[in-house]
Amino acid sequence: MAATSELRVDHLPSDPLLHVLSYLSFRDLVHCSYVSRRLNELSKHNPLWKSLCSRHWLLTDADRLQSGMPWYCLFKQYYRDLGQYIQYYPVLKRAWEQLKNFLQQRCPRMIASLKEGATEVELTDIEAQIGCRLPDDYRCSYRIHNGQKLVIPGLMGSMSLSNHYRSEVLLDVETAAGGFQQRKGMRRCLPLTFCFHTGLSQYMALEPAEGRRMFESFYPCPDQTAQDPSAIDMFITGSCFLEWFTTYVHNVVTGEYPIIRDQIFRYVHDKGCVATTGDITVSVSTSFLPELSSVHPPHFFFTYRIRIEMSSSAPPEAACQLDSRYWKITTSDGNVEEVQGPGVVGEFPVMTPGKVHEYASCTTFSTPSEYMEGHYTFHRLASKEEVFHVAIPRFHMVCPPFREPVVRTKASTSYTPRLDDHDGGGEYCDGDGDDFGDLRGINMAALEGAWCPRHI
Repeated sequence: MAATSELRVDHLPSDPLLHVLSYLSFRDLVHCSYVSRRLNELSKHNPLWKSLCSRHWLLTDADRLQSGMPWYCLFKQYYRDLGQYIQYYPVLKRAWEQLKNFLQQRCPRMIASLKEGATEVELTDIEAQIGCRLPDDYRCSYRIHNGQKLVIPGLMGSMSLSNHYRSEVLLDVETAAGGFQQRKGMRRCLPLTFCFHTGLSQYMALEPAEGRRMFESFYPCPDQTAQDPSAIDMFITGSCFLEWFTTYVHNVVTGEYPIIRDQIFRYVHDKGCVATTGDITVSVSTSFLPELSSVHPPHFFFTYRIRIEMSSSAPPEAACQLDSRYWKITTSDGNVEEVQGPGVVGEFPVMTPGKVHEYASCTTFSTPSEYMEGHYTFHRLASKEEVFHVAIPRFHMVCPPFREPVVRTKASTSYTPRLDDHDGGGEYCDGDGDDFGDLRGINMAALEGAWCPRHI
C-alpha cells in the first residue's frame, strides 16, 4: 500500500497562510496564535495588525512611529484602554476628526473650546455620583473629547432671529452630572447640551421611565394645558447618543447646515427646494425651534431662510427690484391660506448680476407639518412698467417626532412626522416683517425651574 502524505499547517509556505490570516478578525487572529508555534509567530505579523489598527483605532504610520511599538503591541495597548468601546470607537473617532477638520477651516475659534477626553476613572466616578450607568457610545465619545467649555458659540448649533438667539454647548460630563434630573417628569435624564440664553437643554434618558425610551435624546416641552407640572412632552432628536451625534456631524461637514458669522446654524436645505425664473434663483432652508414650540397647546414654530441670487451672466439691463411677496400656505389638515405683503422683512432688495440677497423669517402653525410656496413680484430698474413674478419653490416644515408622557394619558401617544399627515387644526402667522407677536405663551426657560450650570 502506498504511503499517504499528511498535509500539515506547519509545512505550508508563509505567504498563503498570511493571506488567509488577513481575512480574520482580531479575535480570531488571537485564537489562531494558540494553535501552534508556527501560527503564533505568523499571527503577530506586523502588516496584519497594521490593518487592524487602522480599522479599529484609525491609527496611522505616524502614530506607530511616535509610539515606537510594533503594530501588534500598539493594538494591544489601545485594546486594554478602549477595548470595551471597540464597536463605537472608529465611528465616533472618525466623526470627531471630520468635525475638527471642518471647524479648523470654517469656525476655527470653536476648536479651542473642545476639552480633552475624560479618563475611564472619571466616567466611572460620574456613574457613581448619579447612580446610573452611562451608555457605552456616550462614554466612548467622552473618552475622545469631554464636551466643550461653556462658551459661545456652542458646538451643537445656533439659531438667531430678530429678538431670539440660541446656541447649544455640548456639556462636559462633570457639568452634565450637575444637571442630572431626579424630579418627577424628568427622572433619570442627563443633559447633553445647554443654551445660556434660553435655558434649553437636550437630554438623554438613562432609564426607560415616564414614557421615554432608554438612551433616546429629546428636547423637553412642558404641557402648558396640564395641571400636573410633571407632564412634559418630548421632541425626540435621536434614538441613542451615537445616532444623535454622528447625524449632527454629518449635517455639519457635508454643508447641510450653513456657517453664518462663524457659527453653525441648524437650517435644513432640501436639495429639490430650488426654483429658477429667468436669471433669478430662489432656494429655501428651514428649521424647527423647539424652545418656542409646544405640543399642548399645539404651537409649532419654524424659521426659514431664503436665498435670492441673480446669475452673474445676466445682462446689466436685467437688474430689478423686489416689490412684494405672495404666499400660499397649506397645513397638514388641508387648510389653505394666501398671504400677500410688500417687500421681505421690511426690505426691497435690488438685484443686479451676481448679487445674492438672503433673509430669514418665521411662522407658526397648530399642525406639526405644513408647506409653503409662492412668488415674488419684481420690476426692472430700466423700466418700472416691466413687472414679473419669480417663483418661490414649495418647502415643507415638519417638526421632529414627539411623544406625550405617560402621566398625561394612560397610554403614551406619539407623533412621527410625515408629509401627508392630516391631523390638526390650521393657524398661520406670517413671519415676514419682523413680527414675533406669536411668541406669546411660550415658556422661554423650556422647563419650570430650568436647570442651569451653577457657575454661570
